[in-house]
Amino acid sequence: MTSLIFHYCLHIFLPLIIAILFFKKDWKKVYLIMLLTMAVDLDHLLANPIYQADRCSINFHPLHSYYAIAVYFIMSFFKRPFNIVGIGLVLHMIADLTDCFI
Repeated sequence: MTSLIFHYCLHIFLPLIIAILFFKKDWKKVYLIMLLTMAVDLDHLLANPIYQADRCSINFHPLHSYYAIAVYFIMSFFKRPFNIVGIGLVLHMIADLTDCFI
């Protein structure tokens, strides 16, 4: 249960911290965009079962594959708004990566 709380706290607070620290002027808009990147979890609907507590999402779901993560990382170097989306997706993958170790 504590790992689940930690996981979702990372999904909510890590993008908030990054938005406030690095995008001071537009932090609210940046944070909203980063929260919207959670839609990447829609690929969980393709799995059977849809949710499994001990499953590591990284390289299991299509939008969590190593190839997709590489694209997200490259996107983070593009111009706005693509860099914000890329950073949000990379932060999302970092949060999901914690499930692989806990």
